[in-house]
Amino acid sequence: IKMAGDSRFPDVDTDGSEKNEEAEIVVNVGGVRQVFYGGNLNQYPETRLAELINCLSGGYDSIFSLCDDYDPGKREFYFDRDPDAFKCIIDVYYFGEIHMKKGICPICFKNEMEFWKVDLKFLDDCCKTHLSEKKEELEEIARRVQLILDDLGVDASESRWKRCQKYIWKFLEKPESSYPARVIAVLSFLFILISSIVMCVGTIPDLQVVDAEGNRMEHPTLDSIETACIGWFTMEYVLRLISSPNKLHFALSFMNIVDVLAILPFYVSLTLTHLGAKLMELSNVQQAVQALRIMRIARIFKLARHSSGLQTLTYALKRSFKELGLLLMYLAVGIFVFSALGYTMEQSHPETLFKSIPQSFWWAIITMTTVGYGDIYPKTTLGKLNAAISFLCGVIAIALPIHPIINNFVRYYNKQRVLETAAKHELELMELNSAEGKAASLKSELEDLAREGKEGPFYSSRLKVSHSDTFIHLLSEEKHYRTRLQSCK
Repeated sequence: IKMAGDSRFPDVDTDGSEKNEEAEIVVNVGGVRQVFYGGNLNQYPETRLAELINCLSGGYDSIFSLCDDYDPGKREFYFDRDPDAFKCIIDVYYFGEIHMKKGICPICFKNEMEFWKVDLKFLDDCCKTHLSEKKEELEEIARRVQLILDDLGVDASESRWKRCQKYIWKFLEKPESSYPARVIAVLSFLFILISSIVMCVGTIPDLQVVDAEGNRMEHPTLDSIETACIGWFTMEYVLRLISSPNKLHFALSFMNIVDVLAILPFYVSLTLTHLGAKLMELSNVQQAVQALRIMRIARIFKLARHSSGLQTLTYALKRSFKELGLLLMYLAVGIFVFSALGYTMEQSHPETLFKSIPQSFWWAIITMTTVGYGDIYPKTTLGKLNAAISFLCGVIAIALPIHPIINNFVRYYNKQRVLETAAKHELELMELNSAEGKAASLKSELEDLAREGKEGPFYSSRLKVSHSDTFIHLLSEEKHYRTRLQSCK
């Protein structure tokens, strides 16, 4: 069909090709019609729209390899794609860059760009940030789902020792895996609290005892409780190390280094107490033991292993290094300026407490942080005015970076909750698809049995076995369905 008098659109001609810069093509994407000129499209000849200009000479096979449908009467190409994403993508032909509209899924937009054969380098940097964040989220969801599947799946080809390692690792590292694992996690948490309380109570003079040399030492009962806690920590660490799938990564992990620092002082102190006296003086041994015993405060950081709130706080502080750096810079500048002014203004007073500028740093620190111990204070009028300005500037300097730090904390906490929900939803989808596959297979078997006339006890047993099978074991098998996570990827 050819429209008379209309030469804007070339006909389907297998003998020639149309490469006129003034050629036009009409594209219909999801019901939205757009007219493009060849001069604009040929700037990026590798894109799908640019290929449409030259596909008419290749016949209908060439046309339908690029679009979903073609109307030769209207000379219109049809695409069953997202029109909102398409409106953003065509900006590359006019502005040389692409901005993603708010509300469009970054992964879906990336898939649209790949369909239209537009390189990701044309995507603006701000939009690339959203895309990378979404990729990280999907990778995290996939990792969590895979971890759950690995925990639930059982590989019959593995040796008994490997299966035992997996069980111990899951038992100690994943409290949500079973009720006994939750009990062990609670016990570990209680041992950390008891050990920390014993460390604090042991310093109370009324609860200490005097040894033969007249030195104060912890009560034997508290010492026994401390030994029991260290025994628990040691056993827990050794079992986790033995069952760890990657022992080097396990040993270099921050939380496991904290565990070692919490355990090691006890054994070093024990060694120095029993063997060090033969190698050095008793006073030196006692000083070394006291220095090591103070390292027991590291065990309080073990609480982060059992507290998602502490983990979120740690991550928020890690992501807020820039804001914390700004805070320290503001305070450092203010401390230097106001301490120098305070020292200069207080020199005229005969009873001045500002002996030097470095000594004034202490006054500036406690003033700008609004602590105000009162051990050093100005006595002149100008000095008091300087102090008033310093603590007002300190309040402003501390308040400015607080909001971004709080936002980082809330954002990460909400993100973790969303990822946990998404991982659970992904497993539910996989189980649902697996159940539908089993139901279809069961229906086919029942129809075959009905046709063959095999009803009775055998029929009932087959039905019972099919319903007693778990769906989760089928998740590791190859499937022909696509989950939401796979579709986004």
